[in-house]
Amino acid sequence: MKMLINGVSEGKDETFNIMNPYNKEILDTVPVGDRGDVKKAIRAANKAKKSLQAMSSRKVSEGLYNAYDSLKKEQKSLAKLITQETGKPIKDSLVEMARSVETLKFAAEESKRIYGESVPLDAGLGGKGLFAFTQKIPLGVVAAVTPFNYPVNLAVHKIAPAIAAKNTTVLKPSLKAPLATIRLAEIIDAEFPNGVINCITGYGGEMGDELVVNEEVNKISFTGSVATGLLISNRAGMKKVTLELGGNDPLVVLKDANIEKAVKGAVLGSYLYSGQVCMAVKRIIIDKIIADEFIDLFIKETKKLKIGDPMDPKTDIGPLIDEDAAKMVEQSVVESYKKGAKLLLGGNRDGNFFEPTILDNITEDMNIVVNETFGPVSPIIRVDGVDEAISVANNSEFGLQGGVFTENIHDGLKCANEIEVGSIFINKQSTFRTDNMPFGGFKLSGIGKEGVKYAMNDMTRTKLIAMNLK
Repeated sequence: MKMLINGVSEGKDETFNIMNPYNKEILDTVPVGDRGDVKKAIRAANKAKKSLQAMSSRKVSEGLYNAYDSLKKEQKSLAKLITQETGKPIKDSLVEMARSVETLKFAAEESKRIYGESVPLDAGLGGKGLFAFTQKIPLGVVAAVTPFNYPVNLAVHKIAPAIAAKNTTVLKPSLKAPLATIRLAEIIDAEFPNGVINCITGYGGEMGDELVVNEEVNKISFTGSVATGLLISNRAGMKKVTLELGGNDPLVVLKDANIEKAVKGAVLGSYLYSGQVCMAVKRIIIDKIIADEFIDLFIKETKKLKIGDPMDPKTDIGPLIDEDAAKMVEQSVVESYKKGAKLLLGGNRDGNFFEPTILDNITEDMNIVVNETFGPVSPIIRVDGVDEAISVANNSEFGLQGGVFTENIHDGLKCANEIEVGSIFINKQSTFRTDNMPFGGFKLSGIGKEGVKYAMNDMTRTKLIAMNLK
């Protein structure tokens, strides 16, 4: 596949092989772009601003609805492509595509609901006789950088709100899984003037730096590592940024929890897409009174998961994105053994497969719970009561999402109010998102919110217009 710049497919002499993580088959190649290609895409987006902003909100909405219809027709084939390039089980890729379609529809709907407000200037000194209102003005060019794990849905979450708010876009997908994202860009491009959406491929360093420092880019929306996010934040200057970074999400299970529900949440939350999800359950914090009962059932249910070919609809656990990723998980697990953790299940790596792994006797200083472990690992920390559970949950540099299982509404709300995360779910795991909700964390988990309505607000600026009626 090729890059998309100003409505034209563009190749390069240098290409990069896109490999199936499961069977190592070469699926396709993509161009390795450079700084010049980034500048060209940004110029195209900057030039297309006037055309997009001249369109009525109705026309923008119609374009997004048409893209929604086209994406819906291709959702099964794109789900297959996602599985081929990421190793994500096909049943999960189908869910991703269903969500992507819905997210695009949300954007089509919200594009007609960009409101300002009247401002009562006469409430202030000297304001008598003045009438004022605000407008939401597009920022201009939005640079969107997306990771491998949700290649279509996370791209839709950036480019659809941008276009809905009449911003043009330059999209850079992960080089590990760009194919489905490129096809998404082609689908949306067909409904809008050339240059409204551009999609470039290549290595992150040089290309990413140009997206961040180029003066014609007005906003950067990035999902990826903390290290890269901090670099973007330091380099972006006065640009608006939305950073969706790492997570270290706690699942708190209190002594009065429904254990069957909690175990179900722990299994789904820990092992969805082999734990390669920013909002996956990374720490299970459980009251010591019920810990043994919970662990017995957790092991039993985890053993039921099927590991294998991600194209098999019955597969629950596929490969990690590459062998380096699996080795990093293995290193964290081995390091925890050396510090006294007890292996209850799993712990073995085979190439880029890693077994669902349950660890007990975890302490708060172990790397496996200090840093984000991007794999199918469940570290268990035993605590004494709700106050200690909250303290342990908050002992992290991250604060994306969290979950708490309890039958006591007072303890549930206490956890919800005191645990420092962007979203928390009572009697549900952290690994949950609907695409219209505000999504984004605290601390090192990022800056800003996604979710179509909320992203659109961050992709506009407020302008006040006042008239003297005296």
